[in-house]
Amino acid sequence: MQNKIIRILLLLTVILSLTGCSVVEGIFKAGMGVGIFIVIAILAVILFIVSKLFGKK
Repeated sequence: MQNKIIRILLLLTVILSLTGCSVVEGIFKAGMGVGIFIVIAILAVILFIVSKLFGKK
């Protein structure tokens, strides 16, 4: 009886940890995409400001 409970708890732990890893992976993938977009947007704004400051009038 005790062996069966240990197996069920071990299986439950493995199932929960595997789904947790896939959730974290999805969050990091989304975070990386948003981070790249923000960096590109900031660079575009900086280039726009520099071109307005030093551009021909």
